[in-house]
Amino acid sequence: MKGTLTILFLFLSNSFMTLAWYGHLKWKSFFDMQDKGLWPVILLSWAIAFFEYCFQVPANRMGFQGNGGPFSLIQLKLSQEIISIAVFILFTLLFFRNEAWKWNHWAAIVCIMAAVYFVFKK
Repeated sequence: MKGTLTILFLFLSNSFMTLAWYGHLKWKSFFDMQDKGLWPVILLSWAIAFFEYCFQVPANRMGFQGNGGPFSLIQLKLSQEIISIAVFILFTLLFFRNEAWKWNHWAAIVCIMAAVYFVFKK
């Protein structure tokens, strides 16, 4: 159960972080932030990122073997990276449909997925 909850929390935290990091690229027209300057965008992103930490920290604490969880520190980190990429791909496909995905982008993702495979290999 701890493993499943850890992965769920990592998905939630990365969803908030992706929105905080890249959402402002779409918000400029949505929230009329085009002429507001950088600070309002930074503050809004920080507010969103707060929720990322509300899920990321518990995910790491409950998932870490040192706290009775199923994952080593390295497994946690690489799992987080592949989840981050998965969330980013979904975000890009939904909100930035004009972004061109090329073969080398997918090849890089496959390489990261291979890294996750190898880190879980005994």
